[in-house]
Amino acid sequence: MTVYGSFLFFIIIGILLLPTVILGLKGKSFRVYNLIISVVILALIFSGDARGFATLIAFTVFQVLLIKGYMAYRSKRNAGVVFYLMVALSLLPLILSKVLPFLAFDNWATFLGISYLTFKAVQMVIEIRDGLIKEQPPVYRIAYFMLFYPSLSSGPIDRYRRFEKDEGTVWDAADYQSLLYSGLHKIFIGFLYKFIIGYAVNTYFIMNLPYMTSNKILYNLLYMYGYSMYLFFDFAGYTAFAVGISYMMGIRTPENFNKPFLSRNIKDFWNRRHMTLSFWFRDYVFMRFMFLMKKKRWIKNKMLLSNLGYILLFTLMGVWHGLAIQYIVYGLYHAAVMVSYNFFEKWNKKHKKWPANRFTTVVSIVITFHVICFGFYLFSGQPFH
Repeated sequence: MTVYGSFLFFIIIGILLLPTVILGLKGKSFRVYNLIISVVILALIFSGDARGFATLIAFTVFQVLLIKGYMAYRSKRNAGVVFYLMVALSLLPLILSKVLPFLAFDNWATFLGISYLTFKAVQMVIEIRDGLIKEQPPVYRIAYFMLFYPSLSSGPIDRYRRFEKDEGTVWDAADYQSLLYSGLHKIFIGFLYKFIIGYAVNTYFIMNLPYMTSNKILYNLLYMYGYSMYLFFDFAGYTAFAVGISYMMGIRTPENFNKPFLSRNIKDFWNRRHMTLSFWFRDYVFMRFMFLMKKKRWIKNKMLLSNLGYILLFTLMGVWHGLAIQYIVYGLYHAAVMVSYNFFEKWNKKHKKWPANRFTTVVSIVITFHVICFGFYLFSGQPFH
């Protein structure tokens, strides 16, 4: 069964969540019931993919053992080589899932949601290393965090410590009522985005482009705008569903979008679009790279250091989407744009040629919008056909 792909899925979710809602509105705990229906819904999601389900279970067991083992080790020692080995092992299934199809092998390592589950596991390993997760997490809570079905297929990427706090909370009736209303509102927004706007853009605009113009340049320009709109509304719709259902289950999964097409520059864009992913890469790739370079004193020039960090970050982000040429080019494009803006920002701070006012804000939004849309055009693979 496709996650958020049909009205039947929402009907089943609605029926299964009814006891959760009733218990929540009475101010009672629904933790045990939510754990039970999570297993049921995961079984439904993977009902047509027995191998994928088996791989998911094996992956989860592997990651839980890795986390528990590293937690036990970290309570006594803190060798860097062991930490990097744990991160590498945690990433190994995801790396295999990306490399196997590229080498034309059977992709036995993949399953629905492997990327997001891997990021959750790696995040726990890193925070154990940093001493932010201090107590040995129960097996069921790690598994529940990893397999939390509302965000399984499309995110957002939650953080364990934030998830743990909500999972252990028994909401009083008034607080749960507020969560419920917010969750339902987000679900309706999801329907508007995905099944109305996104569907209309794809069906009535993108699919009709060949009949609208025979001019290749105009066709690609219109495709760029249409695909950018479709990608946003479809993906934002998915994540609105995930956040809304999470709220109904008492888990305040973080938001993933904050009006990204109103971004004033490329840095602002990555603070607004797919926020949980960009913040994950910022915290666990960019910042750790910066810290390591400063600690080792291998690179002393701050501008060079930050630019190398951006190149590393966005190259990895592109490869994360896949090893196809459009994803790699997409990552390198955003790295180049970020580096260029970094130089411009430093130059403007010194010369003050681009003041902050209403006019420059509007112009900046328009320029950034087109830069973003061209990036999505590259991401679509259309230029490489």
